[in-house]
Amino acid sequence: MGVGRGGYNFHYGLLTSAPRTSTPAFPGPLLLLVLVVTSAEGTGSGLKECLILQSAQGSTVSCQGPSEFPGPLPNDTVHLSVEFSNLTQLPPSALQGYPGLRELHLSSNRLQALLPGLLVSVPRLEVLDLTRNKLSSLPPGLFNASAALRTLVLRENQLQAASEQWLQGLDALGHLDLAGNRLRLLPDELLSRLSTLHTLDLGENLLETLPAGFLLGPRRLQRLHLEGNRLRRLGTDLLAPQPFLRVLFLNDNQLTEVAAGAFRGLKQLDMLDLSNNSLSSTPPGLWGSLGRPAHDMHDGFDVSHNPWVCDKNLVDLYRWLNANKHKMFSQKDTLCAGPEAVRGQRLLEVVGLESL
Repeated sequence: MGVGRGGYNFHYGLLTSAPRTSTPAFPGPLLLLVLVVTSAEGTGSGLKECLILQSAQGSTVSCQGPSEFPGPLPNDTVHLSVEFSNLTQLPPSALQGYPGLRELHLSSNRLQALLPGLLVSVPRLEVLDLTRNKLSSLPPGLFNASAALRTLVLRENQLQAASEQWLQGLDALGHLDLAGNRLRLLPDELLSRLSTLHTLDLGENLLETLPAGFLLGPRRLQRLHLEGNRLRRLGTDLLAPQPFLRVLFLNDNQLTEVAAGAFRGLKQLDMLDLSNNSLSSTPPGLWGSLGRPAHDMHDGFDVSHNPWVCDKNLVDLYRWLNANKHKMFSQKDTLCAGPEAVRGQRLLEVVGLESL
């Protein structure tokens, strides 16, 4: 893929595409760094494999490899990381007594299920990272007390049949990552209450279609990942409610058709990836709202590795590519699959196509 999908690191509260650092998310001088090995100062033996960073904002607890959930934690814990362990479940009281907890990182464990009341005692939680576990579902009511949650990462689990009740209560959610699961169908109302959502990642699932009104809930979606699914058609209605969309990944699907009005209204789109699909042509008018002269696609686009048929039906795309080729990735891999006379030639170099 020419554009590259990028990634996010969740480490000490930093949501970035940069390499991980060990800088805490909570500013202010660190007062003490201790390795807790006894219960002499009010902590238990369950913290033997944890580091505690204490600052004016509260304690950051980082544990790797514990055989069971650590505790008890300092009462002022604001950041808890228990990662790269073999946890299969969390005790009902795991988070009780830490009302100031802001971030919870539980990636790379073996969690198979979560209790409905797990988050009730941490109403100030803002970040929850459950990457790379074995969750096949979420209990109804899990987020009823999570009105402050801004970032929810559930990528690389085993989620299958999504429920409308999964995300109830997430009034402030801005970033939702469901990539790398086994989702085949999504309910129409899954996002209906997520009005503040700005980033949605559904990549690397098994989706063949999305409901026409699926994106009606979010009001200012800026980044949408749909790559690595089995989508065959992009209709007129799916993207229509999102005029502020800036980044759209549709690569590595099975798209054979994109409706003429699919991109209508996307006046701020800066990046589009349609590579590695099954597109042979696109309808007239599809590209009119994208790119020059109205809006330069600042981050580029990619339409390579599609079986383009370079005949008169491709003239509209050809002219748009010529006008925007300064932002075009993978030009050498954007080739004609037909007719036979031009098979294998670069689309932008096909002589006479513009004059058809």
